[in-house]
Amino acid sequence: MIYADNNGSCPIHPKVIEYLQTRLESGPYANPNSIHSLGRKMNFGLEKCRTVCAKILGAKPNQVTFNSGASEGVSHIFHSALSDREDSKNIIITSGLEHAVVANAAKYYAEKRNYTLLYVRSTSDGIIDLPHLKELLTENKGKVALVALMAANNETGVIQPYVEIGKIVHEFDSEYLCDTTQFIGKSSFNFSESNIDYAVVSGHKVGAIIGSGLLLAKNPHLMKPMVFGGAIQEHGIRGGTQNYIGAETLAVALEVFQSNIDDLKKAHSFRVEFEKNIIAKFPNIVIIGDKVPRLATTTLISYPGIHGQAVQIELESNEIFVTTSSACSDNEPATSKVLKSMGIDDKVGRGIIRISFCMGVSKETYTELEESLTNAYEKLNKIHSY
Repeated sequence: MIYADNNGSCPIHPKVIEYLQTRLESGPYANPNSIHSLGRKMNFGLEKCRTVCAKILGAKPNQVTFNSGASEGVSHIFHSALSDREDSKNIIITSGLEHAVVANAAKYYAEKRNYTLLYVRSTSDGIIDLPHLKELLTENKGKVALVALMAANNETGVIQPYVEIGKIVHEFDSEYLCDTTQFIGKSSFNFSESNIDYAVVSGHKVGAIIGSGLLLAKNPHLMKPMVFGGAIQEHGIRGGTQNYIGAETLAVALEVFQSNIDDLKKAHSFRVEFEKNIIAKFPNIVIIGDKVPRLATTTLISYPGIHGQAVQIELESNEIFVTTSSACSDNEPATSKVLKSMGIDDKVGRGIIRISFCMGVSKETYTELEESLTNAYEKLNKIHSY
């Protein structure tokens, strides 16, 4: 079996599984907010995890808030940055490239909280148009409350110039929320050098257990509780008894990533060779974002004229699991909103499949994938799906 949907959810890393087996058997278990010795021991362990995560991500421990993942983190950031503002800033800037959590949060605050929503353009390669961003900020100087633009796209793998984005945003005295869900754990990241005000991590994207995650805030005192509980829980930023085992697995997973970061270079070379070989066989193939920086482990590929879903089914018959970036409402594959915002036409958009691995992917895996994908394209090309 080949699992090639790591952008959707990574398998739990073997090192995390090994840790969990020992941890669940040996304990201890206690509320980390209790003052008895077991509680203090759990709290010490939780704070150690916070320090580990902070060090790996280039942050300070007090900038790390553990939570359930990126969706909660993004929602919490929108709440903190936009709810009950006492100034006149009432504009949100985002893009058509964003994940649904950012898109829907921005839409909610526009429709329910009377914020004005502006969209920055992107190039045909899926890169944020920096001159247009600067133009929007200039035209609305002093009015922009939040700029929400991602670091790496979950569909295309395209990496944004997030450091430059943050620099521009701060020139206009606005805050920058960067959705780093697909970036952290797949590329090197240093929060203190990023020009980002808020970032997020989902444990299940980096090999930790699902339901774990963290939020990074440059100025944590600006965070407003969205979940209420004890005043000492997550330093008053997030109520509820902490998922300390989830936090432990997150620390383990990030340590594994950091210690094996050189594997990204190998993964990149395997991906480049795979794409080169498949294009040599099928010159009509389109690889989205192939001219710009992308995650080392992501390929968004289309054979115009062949439905992506048909390719997905063919691959799954060989126990190779990929996804499409299409959404179906009436059984007709549709080009995703992200690709539409990039100006990708339906002939290409309907043929999309997304191949996404973790950084430990082997050359042999790509070789097997290439063989199966070649067979699928040759078979379906005789039929022409549309």
